[in-house]
Amino acid sequence: MHAQDLLARRFETHRGHLRAVAYRMLGSVSEADDAVQEAWLRLARHDTDDVANLVGWLTTVVSRICLDMLRTRATRREDPLDLLAELGNAAFDSDPEHEAVLIDSVGRALLVVLDTLGPDERVAFVLHDLFALPFEQIAPIVGRSTATTKKLASRARHRVQGETTATATELAEQRHVVEAFLTAARGGDLTALLAVLAPDVVRVADPAVLPAGLSAVARGATRVAKETVLLQRRSRAATLALVNGSVGILVAPRGTLLLAITVTVRDDRVAGYEVIADPARLRELDLAVLSQ
Repeated sequence: MHAQDLLARRFETHRGHLRAVAYRMLGSVSEADDAVQEAWLRLARHDTDDVANLVGWLTTVVSRICLDMLRTRATRREDPLDLLAELGNAAFDSDPEHEAVLIDSVGRALLVVLDTLGPDERVAFVLHDLFALPFEQIAPIVGRSTATTKKLASRARHRVQGETTATATELAEQRHVVEAFLTAARGGDLTALLAVLAPDVVRVADPAVLPAGLSAVARGATRVAKETVLLQRRSRAATLALVNGSVGILVAPRGTLLLAITVTVRDDRVAGYEVIADPARLRELDLAVLSQ
């Protein structure tokens, strides 16, 4: 077999791993595929005689490519309101199958939180916490000392885990109620929504994300439940997360944050919730992954 063909076969055995690494760093299927393809081109041009650990070498190359891509991003990939304007309700449809598999393996909330990290923090966290690479191997990739690389990963971990003043019991109660609300919304179950909404519930939303004819403020369980059913498609791309230290909801089609929903829970019911879409307000939110 030709040496180049043999090398291509060896590369293909590692493509899945490399794609997983790149996707967690970049949060984009197309960009992850670009990074993996660039790694192959570099491998094809490289003298592999001195490569003792091919998967380690490729992981390093892909990581450096991803870091360069992250560092050159001037803005977020997509402005939430621009995405909504471009795709309309289609923005909330199920993700393409190949992308949905990757999103499910990472988690929408984690993808959103990773997108708030600096490039070096994100690479250090992904490689160490998600792929168990030692800091001694990560440090040369980010161009820092081992001690500094540990600090980068620690800061990222702190952001991912978040902070809350609520007790474990309070968080569990919030989660139970918000999860019931999201499940009912996904199913378009009006009866279940009425059961989880407080009679005097208030829903507030940025007007830009509402269909024509809906007010920015809705009051009362019946009205809020009926309007929630109308917005059922949005729940397909929703997930629970910590939002400003309490259990809330992130709507992130294709892993890109589009809406954040803060929820007020009182007496085991949803007393109110706010749908936030304004990019400036989204950036001010403290978002974190809700632990199991």
